[in-house]
Amino acid sequence: MATHTRKIPGKTAAARQRPAQSTLSEILSQPHIWLETDEHLAASGTLQHLADTFSPRSPWLFVGCGSSYYLSRLIAALWTKYFYIPATAVPASELLFAPEETLRRTGAEQVVLMSRSGETTEVLRAAELLQAHKTVQSLGVTCNPDSILEKLCTHAFKLTWADEKSVVMTRSFTAILLSFQRLALQFVGDNQFSAALDQLPQKGQLWLDTNAQKIQQFATRLSFKDYVFLGQGVHYWLAQEAGLKVTEMSSSYAQVYHSLEFRHGPRSIASPDTLITFFMSEVATAAETELCAELKELGATTCVIVNRATPAISKNADLLIELALDGPEFARYAVSAIPAHLLGTSIGLCKGLNPDAPKNLTRAVVLGSDGNRPRKRSGA
Repeated sequence: MATHTRKIPGKTAAARQRPAQSTLSEILSQPHIWLETDEHLAASGTLQHLADTFSPRSPWLFVGCGSSYYLSRLIAALWTKYFYIPATAVPASELLFAPEETLRRTGAEQVVLMSRSGETTEVLRAAELLQAHKTVQSLGVTCNPDSILEKLCTHAFKLTWADEKSVVMTRSFTAILLSFQRLALQFVGDNQFSAALDQLPQKGQLWLDTNAQKIQQFATRLSFKDYVFLGQGVHYWLAQEAGLKVTEMSSSYAQVYHSLEFRHGPRSIASPDTLITFFMSEVATAAETELCAELKELGATTCVIVNRATPAISKNADLLIELALDGPEFARYAVSAIPAHLLGTSIGLCKGLNPDAPKNLTRAVVLGSDGNRPRKRSGA
């Protein structure tokens, strides 16, 4: 294990944790929220309604901003990889600046608009724009029980129980992810994947109980100048979201790359002051294990998120995070997202920040009447 990185002076652990009380509570509540999500979906018949309304054969376009955009990319990648459902995603701004080009290129007449608050201006404007396209069905996804987005879309999907008090998305991200995994399974009827998701709340709680403190202690003990997150395929979008989480919660500089692309220039920053986190996938584990060893030789500090570690991975990981989940990789993505939540919160606390209310951020980016400068506001 690396011991050469600087130690962080500062307050006691108890003093550091108080400012992030809401964020930590929400992060640790995720397995419970996943169970609650399953219960709500089963009781409401929402998935059956959506499956009757939308088609897995017609192209889908997911639209969002920030975490909602990375969530959109993650869902689209999952749907395409596992079920051949044609899906892609764009930031809301891309749809606004090039609506005809985007709709023509994607061929989408089913558009999902993601906004936890239901008030993100760019997403609302995208929804308004789509109203002129009479053949397009739009689905507004939000945690707000009474949002403007719902009124602008032809259909709505509300996960009010998953909302956060905090600025940064954590449990709402994974709850929405699991809901759309469930929707895909509603389309295709895969019992193996459904059974794996059924077990996830219990297994996720056991994993949290075993790993949360270890991750927090690592982030508390060491500090870094640079943070890098690497992933291939679907895992690349988990890496993107992880980079955003650390940036938001700790005002740190984070970079994200496809794992093997890190060799092509970015590896110049590898050093003891760089924490490089791998989201290892089944398909790329061998190649990523070799890269991890290379970066350790260059002096980098490494964190590896993997289902089960080989001896080579264990040897080269300064922080080894094993999911240790039986069943298909399809059911591990929500758990894989949590380490970045814990890292970002702990890093922010160690820097004397309050991850409940990150610097320069609000829960929703609501633009002023000039369309450019966000209004200062609080709440969802």
